[in-house]
Amino acid sequence: MTVHDHVAAARDRLVRAGISLASAGLDAEVLARHLLGWDRATYVANRHDVAPGSFDSRYAQLVARREQREPVPFITGHREFWGLDFEVTRDVLIPRPETELIIEEAIALVDTQAISTPPCIVDAGTGSGCLAIALAVEVPSARITATDLSPGALRVAQRNAARHGVADRITWLETSFLTNLDVAPDLIVSNPPYVPSVYAAGLPPEVRDYEPATAVLSGTDGLEGLREVIARADACLTPRGWLIVEFGLGQEEAVRALVSTQSSLAVVKIRSDLVGIARTAVVQRN
Repeated sequence: MTVHDHVAAARDRLVRAGISLASAGLDAEVLARHLLGWDRATYVANRHDVAPGSFDSRYAQLVARREQREPVPFITGHREFWGLDFEVTRDVLIPRPETELIIEEAIALVDTQAISTPPCIVDAGTGSGCLAIALAVEVPSARITATDLSPGALRVAQRNAARHGVADRITWLETSFLTNLDVAPDLIVSNPPYVPSVYAAGLPPEVRDYEPATAVLSGTDGLEGLREVIARADACLTPRGWLIVEFGLGQEEAVRALVSTQSSLAVVKIRSDLVGIARTAVVQRN
């Protein structure tokens, strides 16, 4: 059998497991390329070659894991974010494309000199470290503190920082979001959990059964993490400092209401993702 034959058979298995045809085809290909060490161009050029002798059994093991709805990034151990490769394990939330909106807005603030230089940045609830590390790469002058309650997540984030050569510019703090900070940030970025716990059973199995619940669920209304981040940001930001925070589907008005309860904070901008869903709030301290 050729590599393409194996991928086509795997795609059909994944479809039977309940994965959409489009996702199944991509997942089957990504798992094959991961195993072979091929990039996309190499796969396209060589997919009709006969698969190496050891490929069949090893590939079948990976496909079986995906049939059980384990996310592909947990199978391969990697996820791309902001053009950077990140290690991911079951200790962390898998970085999503929409979270890159936070990086875009943060860079815009730096470029327009809306925050001081060198900026003091806090990533509240860092997880894999994707926000802190991407900002460290993009803003070399930044002094960054990254927080998380999970020791396992912090270990993953530290390894990612070392991989990208920014470990010496990030301070790691095991704490809840903005608790126990010893810095006054010019900018806070955060992707807190925001799914209401009452929706847990209805989540896709890739999320419900594999990603850490503490990084996904946030009380019965989904706002516990957002509530804490916004309240503490009001207390610790520098004058004219900024908060950029991600939120969930249908939560824009709730986020605006939470910000309005803090006398010194105001929503400056709401960013939507590529399908038009409001996702990111840019907030300033007056």
